[in-house]
Amino acid sequence: MLLAALCCVALTPSPAHAATGTFRNPLGTSPDPYMTYYQGNYYLAATEGDAVRIAKAPTLGELLTAPRTTVWKDTDASRNQQVWAPSFYLIDGHWYVYYTADDGVDDHHRLYVIESSGTDPLGPFHFKGELQPPNAADVWAIDPVLLRQSDGRLYVLWSGAGTEGHNLIYIAPMSNPWTVSGNRVYLPTAGGCSTVREAPSIIQHNGTTFLVYSTCDTGLPDYQLWMESIPSSANPLTPGNWKQHQGAVFSRNDSTGVWGPGSNGFFKSPDGTQDWIVYHGKNTSDYTYNGRTTRAQRITWNSDGTPNLGTPLAAGATQDLPSGDPGGGPYWINDTNTSSGAGSVAYTGNWNSGSGCGVQCFWSDDHWSAEAGATATWTFTGTRIALLSVRDTGNGIAAISVDGGPETTQDYYGAIRMGEQVTYISPELPNGRHTVRVRVTGTKNASSGAAYISVDRAEVYSN
Repeated sequence: MLLAALCCVALTPSPAHAATGTFRNPLGTSPDPYMTYYQGNYYLAATEGDAVRIAKAPTLGELLTAPRTTVWKDTDASRNQQVWAPSFYLIDGHWYVYYTADDGVDDHHRLYVIESSGTDPLGPFHFKGELQPPNAADVWAIDPVLLRQSDGRLYVLWSGAGTEGHNLIYIAPMSNPWTVSGNRVYLPTAGGCSTVREAPSIIQHNGTTFLVYSTCDTGLPDYQLWMESIPSSANPLTPGNWKQHQGAVFSRNDSTGVWGPGSNGFFKSPDGTQDWIVYHGKNTSDYTYNGRTTRAQRITWNSDGTPNLGTPLAAGATQDLPSGDPGGGPYWINDTNTSSGAGSVAYTGNWNSGSGCGVQCFWSDDHWSAEAGATATWTFTGTRIALLSVRDTGNGIAAISVDGGPETTQDYYGAIRMGEQVTYISPELPNGRHTVRVRVTGTKNASSGAAYISVDRAEVYSN
């Protein structure tokens, strides 16, 4: 059995919308996400750099604070750095994780696979091998994903280099989940720009296989998704069997403050009735690889049977949970002292407030202060709280304490202004009433132009 991931569409209700049955992005602070739902839990992986880590949570809204389990950290120095874009599948009683890694030199990226001992997506895992097509046995390669056509045959797709160019889509047959059994084939793809075809993803629907892939440099605001399709009964190794769909199917949404959406996966709702997309996006139109966060939203299907990925929603948009999700996820507290649950925020000292940050902020408003000693104290009922706010070039260092305990420091500086960034996640606490105090220290790092601390929204969890 091959588990595939599926996709999303979402609602943005008013601030009074009940928190039960809803969630907000981000679901993680890393790029290149892949997710599936299995036996009562969501499992999410993304690029972590030094290892393969997977988060597990029973409801979508808890993934941001869910522990990241390290399922594989290689000791071989030739393949234990720049670990990118893991995807994972259950096949014949074992989970297989596909990923790319190198020795610290990007040109040395190759494809690898690990195998679980049983059916637990968190392992334990052991190294299974390198994926090497006979006609490209030692060639740069990233972003592996699997495809199984209706005849049961298995294929691997990835982004690679060859005589056709760099960062292009290739496919090869597999005789089993860890062995490439034939030559790779180049799949020509359009993309709205002349560079980069990467991060292939697969979604199948009513007898058609859709290949959704990312184009343009992921640091650009115009990083976007394009699509090809093929009948699920056709041979995917024949390039002429693939149909190119014209135009981006998912791209920047300036009105909601989302740029560079891509590097996606697909997953099913818990009851199997909905398709969802998981992807990374940024809250800045500047060229940067930083600030790419994991997001999800529901997709629908057009009358011609093609997927309708919609447009990227604002990071803080409140969405209905996937169908069959048990809920119990977070509620929000806004900096204006409004909340969808049992929460509030109170200030001491001088704070500025306003709506000038627009789509950079939750409900288009935030508070900020550079006065040493000024405080913002969140009161909430639950087990954990996450704070999100603007990071900016004029932000400084805050001191944060839980329930009046010792302070820890957090730097709110950002080299590029980005809104709704995760600035702090509390330790897990006993379920009940708690406080988190953010104190302006008046200090900053050497790169910052000022010592402001920004306060925007909080997400409260009871997991």
